[in-house]
Amino acid sequence: MNPQAAFPIPVSVLTGFLGAGKTTLLNRLLKDPELTDTAVIINEFGDVAIDHLLVEKASDGVIELSDGCLCCTVRGELVDTLADLVDRLQTGRIQRLARVVIETTGLADPVPVLQSIMGHPALIHAFRLDGVISVVDAVNGSASLDAHVEAVKQVAVADRIVLTKSDLVDDADWLESLKARLTRLNPGAELREVEGAAVARLLQCGLYDPATKTADVRRWLGEAAAHDHHHHHGPGDHHGHDHATHHHDARVGSLSLVHAGALPFSTVEMFLDLLLSTQGDKLLRIKGIVELAEDPSRPLVIHGVQKMLHPPARLPAWPDAVRGTRLVLIGIDLPQDYVQRLFAAFVNKPTIDTPDREAMENNPLAIAGR
Repeated sequence: MNPQAAFPIPVSVLTGFLGAGKTTLLNRLLKDPELTDTAVIINEFGDVAIDHLLVEKASDGVIELSDGCLCCTVRGELVDTLADLVDRLQTGRIQRLARVVIETTGLADPVPVLQSIMGHPALIHAFRLDGVISVVDAVNGSASLDAHVEAVKQVAVADRIVLTKSDLVDDADWLESLKARLTRLNPGAELREVEGAAVARLLQCGLYDPATKTADVRRWLGEAAAHDHHHHHGPGDHHGHDHATHHHDARVGSLSLVHAGALPFSTVEMFLDLLLSTQGDKLLRIKGIVELAEDPSRPLVIHGVQKMLHPPARLPAWPDAVRGTRLVLIGIDLPQDYVQRLFAAFVNKPTIDTPDREAMENNPLAIAGR
């Protein structure tokens, strides 16, 4: 086994609608010296101009580049490609693998890709989802969002939104309108323009900062980007924007659940189990950090996609002075009132005509789902 193998390996998912500029960004990724020892999984080599970097074709579907990167095509299932990378690393055919970048197709719903990374029993110990980067074309982005719900999902699940081709937009109001729309769709995502950006830094949007090895919970939960202390953002909310012209947007909403205090692990487990069983199909992503009553000094990290939760992880210590529970939910057609009432019941702050925690634990269906 390769002694240099360091698991879990961070995985970045690069998504974006057709024509958004993923290919251009991928070419910049392949040339960035900070991304040495990175595997880039793409759909077809023909979409990315890598001929000038090609050293040799190591085997079917894997190309080694002169700067130490690997390019892989998705051969059948993504899981097989990732498992093959692990095998190459463990058998010494790859000396070191620092990161994996997965490019989704322009028409793809990114959620199944996230599920492959987070839910496969053979991969959850080898890889960790570091972040989702969604590329949006400033010229055609609004039209794509209007016409395709997949484009809306790509924005909604992102940890970071990268705006391309903004230099081609002469109308400043048009550009600001698109930025405002992207922020409404995903208030927690950091919005960046690709021009002049350090490409490798665009990928570093997960819970841990690879440079300092410290946790940045606020960035991971989107709090540093959102600068918004309201508890929810949904269609037709306090932003005062009329979503009627964007019917896909109106289906997507984000919800923040906050509790100042420690919770028993059994309460957290039951809340998540009931939430996923009743609303899992509508949940695109769930992220959070929890102060546990059994061990308040070591926060629990929650991360899930639809009905699938990544095995819970514990941080060695709180990264900042703010404790308690903070959960961020992003969903499509998610009944926010039901979720808020469910959470309130479990943290013993039930609303009128809503059962408390004890009643919920005795009868999990006390609050009717939708």
